[in-house]
Amino acid sequence: MPDKPPDREPEPGSKPRKPRTGDVLHLTRAAGVQFLRPIYVRVIRVLDWPTYDGWLWIDGYELAGNGDAVARRSLFVMPAGLIWPDPSAPAARRTATRTPVKRGPVKVG
Repeated sequence: MPDKPPDREPEPGSKPRKPRTGDVLHLTRAAGVQFLRPIYVRVIRVLDWPTYDGWLWIDGYELAGNGDAVARRSLFVMPAGLIWPDPSAPAARRTATRTPVKRGPVKVG
């Protein structure tokens, strides 16, 4: 009889995709119990902090519905539960384009 239950064994040859800088991820309960309310995150970096086997730390920006960063967070996640949304997902695209402010001459004195 094996030491671990068969349903806990990863599929042979299946390795979870690892996030990279700039990736937009959708984090749900599958990525960790703390994501009761799912969020979108843009990855800053994958941290090299000690962790349990099958988990990792990422640094990222939590994104609002329009894709703007609202908070910087360090998150403890399970890579097997990460979701890479398609590029057309609302948090993955920017809807508004920034335009520069028009500046005129400044009078001094």
